[in-house]
Amino acid sequence: MEDKVKEVSDKFSAYIPDNIVEILAGYAMSILMALVVFLVGKWIVRRITNLLVSVLRKINGMDETLVKFLENIVYYILMIVVILAALSELGIETTSFMAILGAAGLAIGLALQGSLGNFASGVMIILFKPFKVGDVVTAAGVTGSVQEVSIFNTIMITPDNQKIIVPNSAITNDSITNINANPTRRVDLVVGIGYDDDIKKAKNVLNSIVEADERVLKEKGITVAVSELADSSVNFVVRAWVNTPDYWAVKFDLTETIKITFDNEGISIPYPQQDVHHHNQA
Repeated sequence: MEDKVKEVSDKFSAYIPDNIVEILAGYAMSILMALVVFLVGKWIVRRITNLLVSVLRKINGMDETLVKFLENIVYYILMIVVILAALSELGIETTSFMAILGAAGLAIGLALQGSLGNFASGVMIILFKPFKVGDVVTAAGVTGSVQEVSIFNTIMITPDNQKIIVPNSAITNDSITNINANPTRRVDLVVGIGYDDDIKKAKNVLNSIVEADERVLKEKGITVAVSELADSSVNFVVRAWVNTPDYWAVKFDLTETIKITFDNEGISIPYPQQDVHHHNQA
């Protein structure tokens, strides 16, 4: 029995190198160095990204969404470099690993074309800033206040308080109207009077109504003029400049005041009429 055990032991020993201790020590040292490279590299990467964020936040007008985006991009790129350095310490050929990573990235990119399109559009929105959080915009057929701009989509709140999530690619592929980008806006009204009414009287009444509103910016000028001789009315165009936050209130108030004043002044506001002739036949 002892001879059999010794025979098996001798056969097993034949497969074990004489320098097994040195080999294990070498592997242990490689693993230790890879671990040190990874931990130290991760610490350095975090310090670099924190420094980048602090510098970006000191720049006037730098959007917080852009800061977060750049922080994540820089962090993950540097971490890939750290991981590759750690793998090289283990003796792994990083060239073949990069080829595999590139092939996997290509396959993932083909499978996620729509998401990558939204990602690219999000980058464009964040970098070029056609609008910012709080702006009221019309984009991709939706009008609302921008609540959040993320990498893949934009969240908007409609005037009736509905939350709409719009893909960024739909926004960049369509025209964008930033309604309150400028501090002032022009109120445009079209007011019709009857052909039998006094045009000069109507014009003076309209001028007095607009000038009486304190929210109208008089220094930018007021326009009241005949714009069209329509089928059933003489149309005036009324234009006045206001501060952007006052736009809708002024427009609604002017429309109501014009109707009430015209009624009091005996000025008619005609509406389309149609004459129907009925003929009786014997």
